[in-house]
Amino acid sequence: MAAADIVVKRDKVWDWPLQKNDEFVKVVEDSTHFEVGLDARLFSPKEIQVKMIGEDLIQVKMEHEAQKGDVTNVSRNIMRCYRLPDGADPSTLKSNLDDSGILHISAMKKTN
Repeated sequence: MAAADIVVKRDKVWDWPLQKNDEFVKVVEDSTHFEVGLDARLFSPKEIQVKMIGEDLIQVKMEHEAQKGDVTNVSRNIMRCYRLPDGADPSTLKSNLDDSGILHISAMKKTN
């Protein structure tokens, strides 16, 4: 039996190291906006930075460092860059961390 070719549209998914079972994070996108939710439960709001680089790249940076006693240190660092979906307006980019630890990143689509 021949293997079937599976086409994955990489512009509709984001890789994320904290995603369960190494799944991709799906981008919700329609004609008016896009939104993605990333698992950020291991970070506090002050440890998370979302910013635009140029006109089409979103940088997500998370850094956590905790010291517990003389021997134990915990450090977590994640940095990813994602391309803003076609037609999204970078000036409307928003991010917020909800109560369950999901980082929501969204932007409106440009109107013609």
